Amino acid sequence: MELTPEIKEKLDKLQEKYAAMGQDMSAYLDGLLYADFLTYWDYIHLDTLLSLQSPKTPFPDEEIFIMYHQITELYFKLSLHECEQIANHQQLTAKFFTNRVKRINTYFNALVTSFHVMVDGMERDQFLKFRMSLLPASGFQSAQYRMIEICATDFIRLVDKSRREELQNTSLEEQFENIYWKFGATELASGKQTLTLKQFISKYSDQLLELIKKKQYNNFSALYHRLEREGQDTSQLAAELRKLDIHVNVEWPLSHYKSAVRYLERDPVNIAATGGTNWQKYLPPRFQKRIFYPFLWTGQQKEEWGKGWVIEALNKSNFT
Repeated sequence: MELTPEIKEKLDKLQEKYAAMGQDMSAYLDGLLYADFLTYWDYIHLDTLLSLQSPKTPFPDEEIFIMYHQITELYFKLSLHECEQIANHQQLTAKFFTNRVKRINTYFNALVTSFHVMVDGMERDQFLKFRMSLLPASGFQSAQYRMIEICATDFIRLVDKSRREELQNTSLEEQFENIYWKFGATELASGKQTLTLKQFISKYSDQLLELIKKKQYNNFSALYHRLEREGQDTSQLAAELRKLDIHVNVEWPLSHYKSAVRYLERDPVNIAATGGTNWQKYLPPRFQKRIFYPFLWTGQQKEEWGKGWVIEALNKSNFT
Protein backbone atom coordinates (compact mmCIF):
# COMPACT_ATOMS: atom_id res chain seq x y z
CA MET A 1 0.00 0.00 0.00
CA GLU A 2 1.36 3.43 -0.94
CA LEU A 3 2.32 5.73 1.92
CA THR A 4 0.04 8.62 1.10
CA PRO A 5 0.61 12.08 2.56
CA GLU A 6 -2.31 11.48 4.93
CA ILE A 7 -0.73 8.28 6.30
CA LYS A 8 2.69 9.95 6.61
CA GLU A 9 1.08 12.81 8.52
CA LYS A 10 -0.54 10.40 10.94
CA LEU A 11 2.76 8.53 11.44
CA ASP A 12 4.49 11.82 12.22
CA LYS A 13 1.82 12.67 14.79
CA LEU A 14 2.18 9.23 16.37
CA GLN A 15 5.94 9.71 16.50
CA GLU A 16 5.44 13.03 18.27
CA LYS A 17 2.97 11.48 20.70
CA TYR A 18 5.21 8.61 21.75
CA ALA A 19 8.36 10.75 21.79
CA ALA A 20 6.68 13.16 24.21
CA MET A 21 6.13 10.20 26.56
CA GLY A 22 9.66 8.83 26.06
CA GLN A 23 8.31 5.81 24.20
CA ASP A 24 9.53 4.02 21.08
CA MET A 25 6.82 4.18 18.42
CA SER A 26 8.21 1.18 16.52
CA ALA A 27 7.63 -1.05 19.57
CA TYR A 28 3.99 -0.02 19.63
CA LEU A 29 3.71 -0.69 15.91
CA ASP A 30 5.06 -4.19 16.54
CA GLY A 31 2.32 -4.68 19.12
CA LEU A 32 -0.29 -3.52 16.61
CA LEU A 33 1.17 -5.87 13.99
CA TYR A 34 0.88 -8.96 16.17
CA ALA A 35 -2.38 -8.14 17.95
CA ASP A 36 -5.55 -9.98 16.95
CA PHE A 37 -8.50 -8.07 15.55
CA LEU A 38 -11.04 -7.09 18.21
CA THR A 39 -14.35 -8.96 18.18
CA TYR A 40 -17.74 -7.81 19.41
CA TRP A 41 -18.04 -10.67 21.91
CA ASP A 42 -14.62 -10.01 23.42
CA TYR A 43 -15.13 -6.26 23.59
CA ILE A 44 -18.33 -6.49 25.66
CA HIS A 45 -17.28 -9.71 27.45
CA LEU A 46 -20.37 -11.41 26.11
CA ASP A 47 -19.59 -14.92 27.38
CA THR A 48 -19.06 -13.58 30.88
CA LEU A 49 -22.21 -11.47 30.70
CA LEU A 50 -24.36 -14.40 29.65
CA SER A 51 -22.95 -16.57 32.42
CA LEU A 52 -23.99 -14.26 35.24
CA GLN A 53 -27.46 -15.74 35.77
CA SER A 54 -27.50 -18.32 38.56
CA PRO A 55 -31.06 -19.26 39.55
CA LYS A 56 -31.58 -20.70 43.01
CA THR A 57 -34.62 -22.78 42.02
CA PRO A 58 -35.76 -24.88 39.02
CA PHE A 59 -38.53 -22.41 38.11
CA PRO A 60 -37.83 -21.00 34.60
CA ASP A 61 -39.20 -17.54 35.36
CA GLU A 62 -36.59 -16.93 38.03
CA GLU A 63 -34.07 -16.35 35.24
CA ILE A 64 -36.29 -13.54 33.92
CA PHE A 65 -36.31 -12.02 37.39
CA ILE A 66 -32.51 -12.12 37.60
CA MET A 67 -31.83 -10.73 34.14
CA TYR A 68 -34.26 -7.84 34.47
CA HIS A 69 -32.66 -6.74 37.73
CA GLN A 70 -29.21 -6.96 36.10
CA ILE A 71 -30.45 -4.80 33.22
CA THR A 72 -31.81 -2.33 35.76
CA GLU A 73 -28.45 -2.04 37.50
CA LEU A 74 -26.71 -1.36 34.18
CA TYR A 75 -29.13 1.49 33.49
CA PHE A 76 -28.44 2.82 36.97
CA LYS A 77 -24.72 2.69 36.21
CA LEU A 78 -25.32 4.67 33.01
CA SER A 79 -27.23 7.26 35.03
CA LEU A 80 -24.44 7.58 37.59
CA HIS A 81 -21.96 7.96 34.74
CA GLU A 82 -23.91 11.04 33.61
CA CYS A 83 -24.16 12.32 37.19
CA GLU A 84 -20.38 12.31 37.47
CA GLN A 85 -19.94 14.08 34.13
CA ILE A 86 -22.19 16.87 35.37
CA ALA A 87 -20.58 17.18 38.79
CA ASN A 88 -17.00 17.07 37.47
CA HIS A 89 -17.43 19.50 34.58
CA GLN A 90 -14.93 22.33 35.05
CA GLN A 91 -17.03 25.01 33.33
CA LEU A 92 -20.58 23.72 33.67
CA THR A 93 -23.17 25.28 31.37
CA ALA A 94 -26.93 24.94 31.34
CA LYS A 95 -26.69 23.35 27.89
CA PHE A 96 -24.28 20.62 29.02
CA PHE A 97 -26.27 20.00 32.20
CA THR A 98 -29.52 19.77 30.24
CA ASN A 99 -28.13 17.32 27.68
CA ARG A 100 -26.80 15.00 30.36
CA VAL A 101 -30.07 15.05 32.34
CA LYS A 102 -31.84 14.21 29.07
CA ARG A 103 -29.68 11.10 28.88
CA ILE A 104 -30.65 10.09 32.40
CA ASN A 105 -34.30 10.63 31.54
CA THR A 106 -33.85 8.38 28.51
CA TYR A 107 -32.47 5.63 30.74
CA PHE A 108 -35.30 5.93 33.25
CA ASN A 109 -37.90 6.08 30.51
CA ALA A 110 -36.54 2.78 29.20
CA LEU A 111 -36.74 1.31 32.70
CA VAL A 112 -40.28 2.50 33.37
CA THR A 113 -41.65 1.41 30.00
CA SER A 114 -39.95 -1.98 30.22
CA PHE A 115 -41.25 -2.80 33.70
CA HIS A 116 -44.06 -4.82 32.17
CA VAL A 117 -41.42 -7.55 32.10
CA MET A 118 -41.80 -7.62 35.87
CA VAL A 119 -45.52 -6.88 36.07
CA ASP A 120 -46.77 -9.32 33.42
CA GLY A 121 -43.70 -11.27 32.31
CA MET A 122 -43.69 -13.98 34.96
CA GLU A 123 -46.19 -16.55 36.14
CA ARG A 124 -47.55 -15.50 39.51
CA ASP A 125 -47.42 -19.02 40.95
CA GLN A 126 -43.79 -19.41 39.94
CA PHE A 127 -42.84 -16.06 41.42
CA LEU A 128 -44.54 -16.75 44.76
CA LYS A 129 -42.54 -19.98 45.03
CA PHE A 130 -39.06 -18.98 43.88
CA ARG A 131 -39.15 -15.69 45.81
CA MET A 132 -39.02 -17.64 49.06
CA SER A 133 -35.56 -18.91 48.07
CA LEU A 134 -34.26 -15.36 47.72
CA LEU A 135 -34.88 -14.16 51.27
CA PRO A 136 -33.77 -11.69 52.50
CA ALA A 137 -32.34 -10.34 49.22
CA SER A 138 -34.44 -7.56 47.71
CA GLY A 139 -34.31 -4.91 45.01
CA PHE A 140 -34.60 -2.55 47.97
CA GLN A 141 -30.87 -3.18 48.38
CA SER A 142 -29.89 -1.41 45.16
CA ALA A 143 -27.15 0.98 46.29
CA GLN A 144 -26.84 2.53 42.84
CA TYR A 145 -30.43 3.74 42.98
CA ARG A 146 -29.75 5.37 46.36
CA MET A 147 -26.66 7.02 44.85
CA ILE A 148 -28.71 8.48 42.00
CA GLU A 149 -31.09 10.01 44.55
CA ILE A 150 -28.19 11.53 46.48
CA CYS A 151 -26.69 13.01 43.31
CA ALA A 152 -30.03 14.46 42.22
CA THR A 153 -31.08 16.66 45.13
CA ASP A 154 -30.32 18.39 48.41
CA PHE A 155 -30.12 15.59 50.92
CA ILE A 156 -32.83 17.00 53.18
CA ARG A 157 -35.30 16.07 50.42
CA LEU A 158 -34.52 12.39 51.10
CA VAL A 159 -35.23 12.59 54.81
CA ASP A 160 -38.50 11.00 55.88
CA LYS A 161 -41.20 13.58 55.22
CA SER A 162 -42.39 13.57 58.85
CA ARG A 163 -38.97 14.86 60.01
CA ARG A 164 -37.74 17.08 57.16
CA GLU A 165 -38.67 20.38 58.74
CA GLU A 166 -37.37 19.36 62.15
CA LEU A 167 -33.99 18.20 60.80
CA GLN A 168 -33.48 20.99 58.24
CA ASN A 169 -30.46 22.48 60.05
CA THR A 170 -28.99 19.35 61.61
CA SER A 171 -25.87 17.42 60.56
CA LEU A 172 -25.84 15.19 57.50
CA GLU A 173 -25.14 12.24 59.79
CA GLU A 174 -28.34 12.85 61.74
CA GLN A 175 -30.31 13.38 58.54
CA PHE A 176 -28.94 10.10 57.18
CA GLU A 177 -30.26 8.29 60.24
CA ASN A 178 -33.70 9.49 59.17
CA ILE A 179 -33.48 8.83 55.43
CA TYR A 180 -36.84 7.77 54.06
CA TRP A 181 -35.96 4.24 52.97
CA LYS A 182 -35.02 3.18 56.49
CA PHE A 183 -38.70 3.51 57.31
CA GLY A 184 -39.65 1.44 54.26
CA ALA A 185 -37.93 -1.72 55.44
CA THR A 186 -39.63 -2.45 58.70
CA GLU A 187 -41.21 -5.72 59.70
CA LEU A 188 -44.98 -5.61 59.36
CA ALA A 189 -45.62 -7.25 62.72
CA SER A 190 -42.98 -5.73 65.03
CA GLY A 191 -41.98 -2.49 63.31
CA LYS A 192 -38.31 -3.45 63.69
CA GLN A 193 -35.70 -3.18 60.95
CA THR A 194 -35.78 -6.11 58.55
CA LEU A 195 -32.70 -8.22 57.89
CA THR A 196 -32.86 -6.78 54.36
CA LEU A 197 -32.26 -3.30 55.78
CA LYS A 198 -29.64 -4.43 58.28
CA GLN A 199 -27.62 -6.11 55.51
CA PHE A 200 -27.86 -3.03 53.31
CA ILE A 201 -26.79 -0.62 56.05
CA SER A 202 -23.88 -2.86 57.03
CA LYS A 203 -22.53 -2.99 53.48
CA TYR A 204 -23.23 0.50 52.14
CA SER A 205 -23.78 2.93 55.02
CA ASP A 206 -20.26 4.38 55.06
CA GLN A 207 -20.10 4.63 51.28
CA LEU A 208 -23.45 6.39 51.05
CA LEU A 209 -22.65 8.84 53.82
CA GLU A 210 -19.37 9.71 52.10
CA LEU A 211 -21.26 10.40 48.87
CA ILE A 212 -23.83 12.53 50.73
CA LYS A 213 -21.03 14.76 52.03
CA LYS A 214 -19.37 14.90 48.62
CA LYS A 215 -22.61 15.97 46.93
CA GLN A 216 -23.64 18.57 49.50
CA TYR A 217 -22.70 21.46 47.22
CA ASN A 218 -22.73 19.88 43.76
CA ASN A 219 -25.91 17.84 43.63
CA PHE A 220 -28.31 18.72 40.81
CA SER A 221 -30.33 21.16 42.92
CA ALA A 222 -27.24 23.04 44.09
CA LEU A 223 -25.81 23.17 40.56
CA TYR A 224 -29.13 24.39 39.13
CA HIS A 225 -29.25 27.28 41.59
CA ARG A 226 -25.61 28.11 40.85
CA LEU A 227 -26.35 28.41 37.13
CA GLU A 228 -29.35 30.61 37.96
CA ARG A 229 -27.16 32.93 40.01
CA GLU A 230 -24.74 33.13 37.10
CA GLY A 231 -27.59 34.36 34.92
CA GLN A 232 -27.67 31.35 32.61
CA ASP A 233 -30.91 30.36 30.90
CA THR A 234 -32.14 27.34 32.87
CA SER A 235 -35.60 27.01 31.35
CA GLN A 236 -34.83 23.84 29.35
CA LEU A 237 -32.86 22.42 32.26
CA ALA A 238 -35.86 22.99 34.55
CA ALA A 239 -38.08 21.05 32.15
CA GLU A 240 -35.67 18.09 32.15
CA LEU A 241 -35.32 18.16 35.93
CA ARG A 242 -39.10 18.03 36.27
CA LYS A 243 -39.11 14.95 34.03
CA LEU A 244 -36.40 13.39 36.17
CA ASP A 245 -38.40 14.12 39.30
CA ILE A 246 -41.41 12.31 37.86
CA HIS A 247 -39.38 9.39 36.49
CA VAL A 248 -37.51 8.69 39.73
CA ASN A 249 -40.05 9.69 42.38
CA VAL A 250 -43.36 8.79 40.76
CA GLU A 251 -43.18 6.48 37.74
CA TRP A 252 -40.39 4.18 38.93
CA PRO A 253 -41.83 3.49 42.42
CA LEU A 254 -45.30 3.27 40.88
CA SER A 255 -44.03 0.58 38.50
CA HIS A 256 -42.88 -1.39 41.53
CA TYR A 257 -46.19 -0.77 43.24
CA LYS A 258 -48.07 -2.20 40.27
CA SER A 259 -45.79 -5.24 40.32
CA ALA A 260 -46.30 -5.69 44.06
CA VAL A 261 -50.07 -5.51 43.65
CA ARG A 262 -49.89 -8.01 40.78
CA TYR A 263 -47.91 -10.59 42.72
CA LEU A 264 -48.31 -9.83 46.41
CA GLU A 265 -51.80 -8.45 47.01
CA ARG A 266 -54.22 -11.11 48.20
CA ASP A 267 -57.65 -10.44 49.63
CA PRO A 268 -58.04 -10.15 52.58
CA VAL A 269 -54.33 -10.43 53.56
CA ASN A 270 -51.44 -8.89 51.62
CA ILE A 271 -48.30 -10.97 51.19
CA ALA A 272 -45.14 -9.35 52.52
CA ALA A 273 -42.57 -8.25 49.96
CA THR A 274 -39.43 -10.33 49.48
CA GLY A 275 -37.52 -8.42 52.12
CA GLY A 276 -40.49 -8.28 54.49
CA THR A 277 -40.98 -4.58 53.77
CA ASN A 278 -44.21 -2.68 54.31
CA TRP A 279 -44.59 -2.04 50.57
CA GLN A 280 -48.18 -0.77 50.80
CA LYS A 281 -46.95 2.39 52.57
CA TYR A 282 -43.42 2.52 51.16
CA LEU A 283 -44.01 2.39 47.39
CA PRO A 284 -46.94 4.73 46.59
CA PRO A 285 -45.47 8.16 45.70
CA ARG A 286 -48.29 10.08 47.38
CA PHE A 287 -47.32 8.63 50.77
CA GLN A 288 -43.62 9.40 50.56
CA LYS A 289 -43.85 12.72 48.68
CA ARG A 290 -40.23 12.64 47.66
CA ILE A 291 -39.75 15.68 45.44
CA PHE A 292 -36.24 16.50 44.26
CA TYR A 293 -37.04 20.00 43.02
CA PRO A 294 -39.94 21.52 44.98
CA PHE A 295 -38.97 24.96 43.64
CA LEU A 296 -39.99 23.77 40.13
CA TRP A 297 -43.54 22.72 41.07
CA THR A 298 -46.66 24.62 42.10
CA GLY A 299 -48.17 24.28 45.55
CA GLN A 300 -51.06 22.24 44.17
CA GLN A 301 -48.75 19.94 42.23
CA LYS A 302 -46.76 19.25 45.39
CA GLU A 303 -49.91 18.72 47.45
CA GLU A 304 -51.25 16.14 44.98
CA TRP A 305 -47.86 14.58 44.26
CA GLY A 306 -48.27 11.15 42.72
CA LYS A 307 -51.98 10.90 43.50
CA GLY A 308 -53.22 11.21 39.93
CA TRP A 309 -50.63 8.81 38.55
CA VAL A 310 -51.54 6.12 41.10
CA ILE A 311 -55.28 6.40 40.48
CA GLU A 312 -54.82 6.35 36.70
CA ALA A 313 -52.51 3.34 36.84
CA LEU A 314 -54.80 1.36 39.10
CA ASN A 315 -57.83 2.13 36.93
CA LYS A 316 -56.02 0.92 33.81
CA SER A 317 -54.54 -2.22 35.31
CA ASN A 318 -56.02 -5.67 35.60
CA PHE A 319 -54.54 -7.63 38.42
CA THR A 320 -56.61 -10.77 38.11
